[in-house]
Amino acid sequence: MKYGFLLAGLLSAAGMNTAIASQAVQAAAGQVSSSYAKTKYPLVFSHGMAGFITVGADPLGLDYWYQILPDLARNGASAWATRVSPFNSTEVRGEQLLLQVLEIRAISGAAKVNLIGHSHGGPTIRYVAGVRPDVVASLTSIAGPHKGSPVADLVMKAEGTPAEAPLAGAVNLFSKAITWAQGLDPDSYPHDALAGGKSLTLAGAAQFNAKFSLGMPAAACADGKLLDQGVYSYSFAGAGTVTNLLDPDSVLKLTSLLIDGGKDNDGLVSKCSAKFGKTVRDDYNWNHLDEVNQVLGLKALFAPDPVDVYRQHASRLKLQGL
Repeated sequence: MKYGFLLAGLLSAAGMNTAIASQAVQAAAGQVSSSYAKTKYPLVFSHGMAGFITVGADPLGLDYWYQILPDLARNGASAWATRVSPFNSTEVRGEQLLLQVLEIRAISGAAKVNLIGHSHGGPTIRYVAGVRPDVVASLTSIAGPHKGSPVADLVMKAEGTPAEAPLAGAVNLFSKAITWAQGLDPDSYPHDALAGGKSLTLAGAAQFNAKFSLGMPAAACADGKLLDQGVYSYSFAGAGTVTNLLDPDSVLKLTSLLIDGGKDNDGLVSKCSAKFGKTVRDDYNWNHLDEVNQVLGLKALFAPDPVDVYRQHASRLKLQGL
C-alpha cells in the first residue's frame, strides 16, 4: 500500500503502454564509465510488497529501484530487475523469482547470481537460496522483515471479520493495477493479499524461518553468519521516518509508532527484524522508501545517497570474489 497514492496518479495520467518483457529486465548502461561495480555474478534485484520494475510510460514512468540499476550498469555491473506478484506469500513470490534467476543464468552464462531484495524481497530471495543454494552466490537484504512486522499483524486483525472481504478485495485489485501498469496481463500473476499479509506477521515470519534459516541470526537482534551453506549474506537498513517534509512517504511516521513505540525502525520494519547475515549498517537516516531511493530520490539533506550505497555494496561483493 505504500505506493498507492503515487501509483494512482501514474495510472490516471499515463496510457500504461509500457511494452516491458514479462520477466526480468536488464538495466541499460548507455555508456560504461568504470568497472567499479563489475561483480563476477549478475546482480539480481527483487522488489518488495506492492513493488514493480517500472510503472507508467515516459516521461511519467517510475522505476522501483530509482536511478540505482542504471548507475550500477554504468559502473560495469550486470544488473537485473525482476518482477513477482505484488501481493502474495513469500513462497509464491520465491518460486516466481527462482524462474527468473534460472532465466538470467541461461542468458548471461553465469553459474550463480547475487540476489538483492528490499522489504518483502528479503524473505523472497531467502526462499530461492533455501531451495536452490547452488545458483546463489550471495544474498543482500535491505530492510527485510525477517522476524515479521507489527504493522502486518495489525492489518491481519481484519481476517475473520466483516472487514476482511472488502479489504482483501481492494488490495488484490490494487495488486492487479500494479501489474497492469507495467504493461502486463494482471491475470498472469496470482494476487493474494491475505497470503502476503500472513507471510509478514510475526508468526508467519517465525514459521518461514524454521524452514529457511540460512543467514538468520541465532540470537535476537544479532548478526547472522556471513558465509552459510556456501552463500554469503549481508543486510542494511534505515532507521528514519520523516526524512524530507516534501516527500509523501512521511506518512510512515504513523506506522512507525506501531513498532517498538516508534523507536529504531524505518516506518515498517524494525532494525532487529532487518538483521540478516553480516550487517553493513542498520541506522541510515532513511525510511522504508528512501532505502530504494524513493520517492524520486527525495531524502534527508545529509543522508547518504542510496545510489552511492548500492554502488559501494556492489564493489564489496566484487572484492569478495562474487
